[in-house]
Amino acid sequence: DNATGLKAIIAVHNTVLGPALGGTRMWSYNTEMEALTDVLRLSRGMTYKNSISGLNLGGGKAVIIGDSRTMKSEALFRRFGKFVESLAGKYITAEDVGIGTNDMVWVNMETNNVVGLPGKSGDPSPVTAYGVYMGMKAAAKIQFGSDSLSGKKIAVQGVGHVGEYLVKHLTEEGALVSITDIHEETLSRVAQTYGAKIVAPNDIYDIDMDIYAPCALGATINDDTLSRLKCSVIAGAANNQLMDEQKHGVEVMKKGIIYAPDFTINAGGVINCFSEVEGLSLEWAKQKAEEIYTTIDNILIRSKQEGLPSYQVANRIAEERVQAKGSLNI
Repeated sequence: DNATGLKAIIAVHNTVLGPALGGTRMWSYNTEMEALTDVLRLSRGMTYKNSISGLNLGGGKAVIIGDSRTMKSEALFRRFGKFVESLAGKYITAEDVGIGTNDMVWVNMETNNVVGLPGKSGDPSPVTAYGVYMGMKAAAKIQFGSDSLSGKKIAVQGVGHVGEYLVKHLTEEGALVSITDIHEETLSRVAQTYGAKIVAPNDIYDIDMDIYAPCALGATINDDTLSRLKCSVIAGAANNQLMDEQKHGVEVMKKGIIYAPDFTINAGGVINCFSEVEGLSLEWAKQKAEEIYTTIDNILIRSKQEGLPSYQVANRIAEERVQAKGSLNI
């Protein structure tokens, strides 16, 4: 939309279980193709995430191409809201990277197909972080024999909304936390608040750690990083953590690393949004996010028993629920 400077893509992947719900991300992509690849991967991930969480929602996602620190305006978000409204309820949006609750208020001026509003379920980040924390404990139990994170060396990559709340849970349990982020102000504030150790962005893969928690953008588990990572558990909030699901999912397993599938462990946010859609309480959302512990535990046990990468087991569980509702090849 030339008048407002809006350049966005909405991807609706699947609506078999219900309307496609997934957040809007605002990011300075290098190319339109990079933005398209991201939104397609993210929308598929939402289908799987909503399905495995037992929610009656399909998968969708949106990306706004641009700098979230300099390009936001009421006109831009209201225009985006009009596009969401034009999909007639097939897509419900919410916050994601680079987007806050106030931006959603502008979107809401043009459409009711938006959640994560102030005064309602609000920012989904605390519930997302709590679910990641519970899933990380489940992965630790499988790998270390105990779900205690006290004394565990944990590297958190990205300390935005979700990352910061996760750091809070981890340090409160006595974990030894190292953090990195591209925004230095945020980094030093979080380090100071929670007593975490700062690491340069590119050095995070090389430090001595038990658990790697990617909480920024996706594809950080790739050919380069897998040869450097010294962790034995990967459990974080980022979407699409494996650059190439089939290749890197198998490599992670071969290395003896326990991988908590991203769309399962980070489902707290969409659970929070679903509670708003259905008029359920925040307490319900927290209890539902707590179930991520059991879901991750079941996936990892099945993965060991069947000798399959954990991502494959999680995909299968998600696909079975969608296919039971409508014979659709996803």
